[in-house]
Amino acid sequence: MLRRNVVLFKRAFTRPFSSRLVLGIETSCDDTGAAVMDETGLILGESLHSQKGVHLKTGGIIPTVAQRLHRENIACVVQEALNKSGIAPRDLSAIATTVKPGLALSLGIGLEYSLNFIQRHKLPFIPIHHMEAHALTVRMIQSVPFPFLVLLISGGHCLLAVARGIDDFLLLGQALDEAPGDTLDKVARRLSLVTHPKCSMLSGGQAIELLAREGNRLKFHFKSPMGQHYDCNFSFAGIRTQVTQVISKKEEDEGIQQGTILSCVSDIAAAAQYTVASHIAKRTHRAILFCKAKGLLPQSNPSLVVSGGVACNQYIRKTLQIVTDATNYELHCPPAKLCTDNGVMIAWNGVEKLREGKGIVTHASRIRYEPKAPFGMDITGQVKEAEIKVPPLKLKINQ
Repeated sequence: MLRRNVVLFKRAFTRPFSSRLVLGIETSCDDTGAAVMDETGLILGESLHSQKGVHLKTGGIIPTVAQRLHRENIACVVQEALNKSGIAPRDLSAIATTVKPGLALSLGIGLEYSLNFIQRHKLPFIPIHHMEAHALTVRMIQSVPFPFLVLLISGGHCLLAVARGIDDFLLLGQALDEAPGDTLDKVARRLSLVTHPKCSMLSGGQAIELLAREGNRLKFHFKSPMGQHYDCNFSFAGIRTQVTQVISKKEEDEGIQQGTILSCVSDIAAAAQYTVASHIAKRTHRAILFCKAKGLLPQSNPSLVVSGGVACNQYIRKTLQIVTDATNYELHCPPAKLCTDNGVMIAWNGVEKLREGKGIVTHASRIRYEPKAPFGMDITGQVKEAEIKVPPLKLKINQ
């Protein structure tokens, strides 16, 4: 206790008096996060309550369960972040909260709590777009100037965009069916990886990545979708269908019931992961070539930022590194801890908006959450019209 008081005492007297403080709150899906940050990007206190263990048992995220857990934990999570920071609510400059996009029931909990908080403490409110926050998180730890290309890959989203400012994005492509994280999770469930001794406490995507290291991707071949579509949109449902068909056939060949681990499970995981990574890489490569053709990014030291939960996958990162090396781009990825949903990225997005005086709401009663909110200015049609063909790259890397 004495040590903590000394830390808080030093913090109170070393922080510039002019420094503004933002509390970020995140409840867009299945994690309840909060963080207090000053305008230099220094994290003063953070807290995160993960629902992963609960949803692993139920085989996926159930919105009503996620809502209940957010409601049960949000007050404690916010208070813990404030306690760690040594900041009282009256010292805050603003509250930043995710209001779009995400699960409606989850977003509602975060917004309701935040509106009550700002009303009680008379604070400005900064509504946050979840995907914009992911896109800008890297700027908290690295100097990545605008404009830059950003790839956001997660369990709920997959998109490519040019970031021209803190609230200025050009959408180049997006998932037309399901997101890559969702695909990998569903493949993991179909393979019953939760019963695998090495994977019982891992998410589906983590389990696939782990087993793929032991597998041979050449044992199975899954076609990459949309081969003749010269755009930057993504489609992963077809990959999942192919993998599911192979799993059913191998179960029949081995004479086992669904729910039993196949002998070739690692090979299937390796092939599925490779196909997902290859599809992401080719679409990203086309986006890079489109940006070059249209002069959307600087010729000197252009950057690709990759964020979102699937960006934690090291195999996919290495695949993208091959693309950036071939195109003379700099690859930037936040640390894994900041790729997944958290309060820090929301607080940082709030700080960036506070600095520029953008998106600050003093009367937040009319703010509503938007589960299906669009992202940026959609120019996917222009990408398709450009019909840019992507030259082949050797994506052969170790699992």
